[in-house]
Amino acid sequence: MTPTSLGDISREHRRSYPTGIAVVDESQRSTWPEFDDRVNRVAHALREAGVDQGDRVLWLGQTSFRVFELLGACAKIGAMVCPANWRQSGEELAFVIDDFDPKVVVWQDEEIGDAVRSARKLTERSPLWWQHDANGDDSYEAVLAAQPDTDIWAPVDTDLPVLVIYTSAIGGRPNGSMLTHRNLLVMGLDASYATRSNHESVFLNSGPLFHIGNFQWDAIAAFIRGGTNVFVRRVEAESLLEIITREGVTSAFLLPPTILQMIQLYDSEKHVVSSLRGGPFTPMWGGLLADDTTPWGTAPGGFGQTEVSGLAVVNAHGGRGQGNSGRPSPLVRVRIVDDSGNEQPAGEPGEIIISGDVVHAGYWNRPEINENRMRDGWWHTTDLGRREPDGTIQFIGTMTRMIKSAAENIYPAEVENCLEQHPAVREAALIGVPDPQFTQSVKAVVALVEGAEVTAEQLIEHCRERIASYKKPRTVEFVTEIPRRDGAKDYAALDEMFGGGGYPGGDNVRS
Repeated sequence: MTPTSLGDISREHRRSYPTGIAVVDESQRSTWPEFDDRVNRVAHALREAGVDQGDRVLWLGQTSFRVFELLGACAKIGAMVCPANWRQSGEELAFVIDDFDPKVVVWQDEEIGDAVRSARKLTERSPLWWQHDANGDDSYEAVLAAQPDTDIWAPVDTDLPVLVIYTSAIGGRPNGSMLTHRNLLVMGLDASYATRSNHESVFLNSGPLFHIGNFQWDAIAAFIRGGTNVFVRRVEAESLLEIITREGVTSAFLLPPTILQMIQLYDSEKHVVSSLRGGPFTPMWGGLLADDTTPWGTAPGGFGQTEVSGLAVVNAHGGRGQGNSGRPSPLVRVRIVDDSGNEQPAGEPGEIIISGDVVHAGYWNRPEINENRMRDGWWHTTDLGRREPDGTIQFIGTMTRMIKSAAENIYPAEVENCLEQHPAVREAALIGVPDPQFTQSVKAVVALVEGAEVTAEQLIEHCRERIASYKKPRTVEFVTEIPRRDGAKDYAALDEMFGGGGYPGGDNVRS
């Protein structure tokens, strides 16, 4: 008897919910049977393209229902799909192509075509390229139209990776976290408990699909429960209000800046948002939404990271306690350990390590990092926390420094490496400065080569051309020397000198 895989979900939903709507994306509206038929066509197309178990498919585009088709197809044939960060530069996209080595790349021309073409010239790989926003022989739709919609019935190991999400840089480069069928199924079931998602749920995928947050709250939960996933390519407040009204959206990936814009544009004669469950942001809507009485609504937040399938510790389990992150999900084990791996007593800080069905299969093509981080069956998060006397977990902060800008995580090493590639820069350090709108803004502290001259604007542009724009410094401070402690950059001293602070803590997911 084979366990249920992610590919079995649409197989069963086509019978259990024959008239239910699986996906909505602008003019695209597919019932579960129609969605599963398209998944089957994609699976056949990938097989014909040489994609087999363990092979890889890359998505270079914005949010689209086609990502879920690719996910379902890869699930049925034992392959994996990665939705890359479409905001990246051509150089960064080329790195992902070279690193991930996909057999097929599905790409988008609108808005990001220049970066994709640049990456295509830089990459050393030679995958098949299917354009999803075009017609013609090499277009995604043409490839699907040539395939049958018969199912590919074959057992798939639920511990095989199926979704890969590149995390922020470790050691100066991003790494692809491989999430398995089991990871996503457990994630979706746990999230559906917390949010009470079911077959009537309608989730608006208004978050980026290269981020774990959108998948966890509540894309995978709605998918597993037979609900509807609605996709929107761009986050525009007026458009979101129209979609929520038209589709009766019950939950969405929305951040405070977008919510504030939506409230300003809300018109009671045109918009209906009463179906929406607001979670922790319900009060922001000023009475437009009913109280969220779900476990997540009454006790939101927790601790997690992409590598443990999003939030592995949540306040929804057992309610809020002394710690800020709650208790582990039922299929998760958590320990707080010292540098030698010894478990710390309640109240004593240490590294948070996690074991169980949420732990990913490791980073793609990173055997040394995987060996270091996965020891004795436990994933070492490199995050600091403590177990409180009531059993809840207190997240203290990252053991490897991180800056939070809106929903994006920025690791200093990557940006510092970029700055230090400039011929005028001898050394650079990055700090986060509290920002009321974006959590933190990025400040670079730079020591120049003797006799060299460069402006702050030139350094910011240097970064913008080489890395994703959201990672570039917003401000630059010039110093003679970067302060050091025990041979390393003294970030605490830099924070004191230049107003750094507001680093992630409490209800945050590190991705």
